[in-house]
Amino acid sequence: MPETPSPADAQAGLDPRRWKALAFIAIAQLMVVLDATIVNIALPSAQADLGISDANRQWVVTAYALAFGGLLLFGGRIADMWGRKRAFVTGLVGFAAASALGGAATGEAMMLAARALQGAFGALLAPAALSLLAVMFTDGKERAKAFGIYGAIAGGGGAIGLILGGLLTEYLDWRWTFYVNVPFAAVAALGAITVIREPSGTRNRSALDIPGVVLSTLGLVSLVYGFTRAETDGWSDGGTIAMFVASVALLGAFALVESKVRAPLLPLRVVTDRNRGGVYLSLGLAIIAMFGLFLFLTYYLQVVKDYSPVRTGVAFLPMVVGMITGSTQIGARLMTRVPARLLMAPGFLLAALGMLLLTQLEVDSSYPALILPAMVMLGLGLGTAFMPAMSLATHGVQPSDAGVASAMVNTSQQVGGAIGTALLNTIAASATTSYVTSHAAEATSKPAQQMLKLQAMVHGYTSAIWWAVGILLVSATLVTVLVNARGGNQAPGKTLDGETDGDAPGGEPEPVLAAMH
Repeated sequence: MPETPSPADAQAGLDPRRWKALAFIAIAQLMVVLDATIVNIALPSAQADLGISDANRQWVVTAYALAFGGLLLFGGRIADMWGRKRAFVTGLVGFAAASALGGAATGEAMMLAARALQGAFGALLAPAALSLLAVMFTDGKERAKAFGIYGAIAGGGGAIGLILGGLLTEYLDWRWTFYVNVPFAAVAALGAITVIREPSGTRNRSALDIPGVVLSTLGLVSLVYGFTRAETDGWSDGGTIAMFVASVALLGAFALVESKVRAPLLPLRVVTDRNRGGVYLSLGLAIIAMFGLFLFLTYYLQVVKDYSPVRTGVAFLPMVVGMITGSTQIGARLMTRVPARLLMAPGFLLAALGMLLLTQLEVDSSYPALILPAMVMLGLGLGTAFMPAMSLATHGVQPSDAGVASAMVNTSQQVGGAIGTALLNTIAASATTSYVTSHAAEATSKPAQQMLKLQAMVHGYTSAIWWAVGILLVSATLVTVLVNARGGNQAPGKTLDGETDGDAPGGEPEPVLAAMH
């Protein structure tokens, strides 16, 4: 791509280096998404090396999730105020430094501090990356391609993390699951400094809403920790209930504050628009189903089928390929031609069908006959749905709100991940226990007891996967009801929020706006 604007770019006011910028934004996004799963594979080795107790090992995952989920809205608003390029580069440098600290950890405290720092800098980096795309790609067809690539990475990165985590842990050392972030971050930061040029006039110059920051951070941390605690201590535990009560009170107070202050951290117009609200809800629910699936299939392949970590990661590849195909070949090609809900709803339904196949899992199920087609359907379905969701979540907001709208996408994913892991794990554990109890009398020999243990595990997984099927059907229903295709009825030159095109990122032409809604 030439550095000097082509006549078409110059006429449309487009940055000639935007495609190069996308490459570096994609590298950064891949690094953040990888980190959600890559450390899970390395956790047993890290726990043994650092002497982390069984009771505390969950904090290696939880410290990251709490900092990331709790600070996302703050990070998104900082990006809007401070400049998205500056926030992006700062997030990358901080994330790399925290990763190096984690790789060099000599004990539990150092590891947990590194994970919390990774989460905090990730909360600055992730919304800055997505909002840069929102303000740089304003032409409909180009936006579709850019968000197709971004959506594929956001969806498939977790599975790639399983593969990379397995390779690094098996052939090098668990510390490399942290060190690998340093070259990723270095390349993305250098590229961003030299290539990214943030459009002028898109910053939010208003004062920071401190009460909003405090209430949203504490509310989100309470919510994520409530679900994490439910997984280990149970749903009826006093501490778990207290966390949920606190999160409802804090987030309720946050909503009240945001409706009153002059310069809110999260302008309510960002979430009350039916299109964006529908996207945030359906995306969060789909992530619940997807996180549960990653967890159960990883255990099924490693424990029941006795796959190595690397073989397990490779087994997830068809899902990654499906996501990339669904996002870049189906979603990106059709997004400007059909309403978003006609991509998202069928995508979630196809994913639900793939999930339905997995309810038939048994101890001796065949990978090629059952798991492979299910993964392909899941990948294609989720890839097709995620792509327009990512674009619609930031489309039509005022440029000065792009960071916080992007943060809401990441928040729905983080909260969805926490809920998915806790809720589906609890369902699986309960079903496993009841299966063992009802069949214990039949297992008299040692081989029979071992087989009963495996059968009970698989029964637990399939019971939870049925719930995931239902959750994906709810996602499809929400999209159908809330994400409304207004076609040609929308007044010319209006964005979703009702501002004129001059207030939207670049002011897209009316046919593109109509197609995207």
